[in-house]
Amino acid sequence: MTRQRGFTLVELIIVMVLVGVIAGILALQIRPAMQSYIAIRQRANLTSQADTALRRIIGEVRTAVPNSLRYTWTDQKTQCIEFVPTRDGGRFRMAADYEHAGVPGNAFTRDEPKDTFDTLTALDARYKDDYLFIGNVNGNDVYDTTKSWPIKSIVPAATQTQGQATVTLTVPATLPAGYEGGRFVVIPKLERAVTYTCSNAGLDTNDSGTGVGVIYRVTGYTPSTTPWKQCPTGPAILVAKVSDCNFLYRESQGATQQSGYLQLRLGLAEGGEAARLTMGAHVENTP
Repeated sequence: MTRQRGFTLVELIIVMVLVGVIAGILALQIRPAMQSYIAIRQRANLTSQADTALRRIIGEVRTAVPNSLRYTWTDQKTQCIEFVPTRDGGRFRMAADYEHAGVPGNAFTRDEPKDTFDTLTALDARYKDDYLFIGNVNGNDVYDTTKSWPIKSIVPAATQTQGQATVTLTVPATLPAGYEGGRFVVIPKLERAVTYTCSNAGLDTNDSGTGVGVIYRVTGYTPSTTPWKQCPTGPAILVAKVSDCNFLYRESQGATQQSGYLQLRLGLAEGGEAARLTMGAHVENTP
């Protein structure tokens, strides 16, 4: 009869100890690499969020009504910028086409209020019920709701010599004094003004290294010619976990102030990892 020999308890314990030692050594070698990978992925995610948020703000500011950007500083942790967005824009006919006396076109001049005029650029008929605005010479003019006019209809111009489209307003409009630019913009009816508010920027108090601030996108309100004294908040959150943010806007020196510069700084933090980005944009203020 053949006798079979197995492992003794002592041999099994020795093997388990050796395997544990080897696993511990491997864990010590692999753990830093894993932690570094997780940290890099977390910072990359925070950087992507911050980059997306800043590009969203700057993209909207660049297409806003010229000279409409306003800045409010509430306290060290809360500040905001406000502007009037646009959907489209173009040029309108400023004088009759005397070469085609039969169809001279509907010119928009300062001689009298007009509720119908021709544009020299194409305009989408879907902008019906949006608001048309011309000029923002005094900066706050665009925030005066009586100085932007609801669009009643947009139809193709009767002839090519007249222009591209004929716009009819619900009430007659008057060109602002001193404005000779010949440009108009279309303001969306549901967003007559937009405010981006950075609120409560900072880190949590339990040492987890996570930002507690939020940037809100506030819209859907009736604008006022008086800038915000206290920055508003709302349900729409652009980005959270904000540890640091700073909005800085400066207009060019001189009487005309034809341009300005907006600088945004945004820091996000989560679980001890952080990312901070700075982005700027030139703002055209010529109506």
